[in-house]
Amino acid sequence: MKISTEYIRLEQFLKLCDLAESGGQAKLMIRAGEVTVNGETELRRGRKLYPGDTVEAAGSTVKVE
Repeated sequence: MKISTEYIRLEQFLKLCDLAESGGQAKLMIRAGEVTVNGETELRRGRKLYPGDTVEAAGSTVKVE
């Protein structure tokens, strides 16, 4: 998924990629440990993602470009 800014927050990225239907769902997925960034479980919804990062959630893998 290509972003047009320097970075994007994890919660926003999950919604943008349709991995979460809403911000509330994204928050719950992150709190439950269902999201990994670069292969490590991420529990911070405000985590900044930069081009080159890889996010795994809901059975999908999406790379930030």
